[in-house]
Amino acid sequence: MAATESRHQCLIYDGPPSRHLRALAAVAQQKLAENYRCFYLNSPPLVAGMRSYLAATGVDVTHEVAKASLVLRSDQRHLVKGCFSIERMMWTLEDALNQALADGYKGLWATGDMTWEFGSEKNFVKLLEYERQLEDFFHRYPEIVGICQYHVDTLPREAIRQGFVAHESLFLNDTLSRI
Repeated sequence: MAATESRHQCLIYDGPPSRHLRALAAVAQQKLAENYRCFYLNSPPLVAGMRSYLAATGVDVTHEVAKASLVLRSDQRHLVKGCFSIERMMWTLEDALNQALADGYKGLWATGDMTWEFGSEKNFVKLLEYERQLEDFFHRYPEIVGICQYHVDTLPREAIRQGFVAHESLFLNDTLSRI
């Protein structure tokens, strides 16, 4: 990623979520090579898809998961009684970053899909506050890099708009971003 690009990017997409897994896997492969711990949060089918795409790019997924360089999670520990908790999600990210740094990694690359992260409650009123806290987190910790995924087919139009304005940079693919 070029120095002028934002470390906190937004991927806005439509159609099947699996369509952008190849690009995300390419970024994860690059970040693994740069000694970042990679943290992928999504539904069980998309975690399985990410495993497949990473393996197809030559990543030894079993080895990377075993040594904790690669964390593929589909649990929703950040939810409280099925409801999205900004505080719990921020704690999850901060804990993951601190653990990565303590384990000798350069930093943490994290990505997750907003529809999945918000759980069944789908209370997107919290979205702008969450993105504001994420942006503050990215400013405090230069060791974190990430991509927030916004699925046009599953999110309200206002949530997409908020996601768009909350990020300085749009992730277009593994080699192209728009600031």
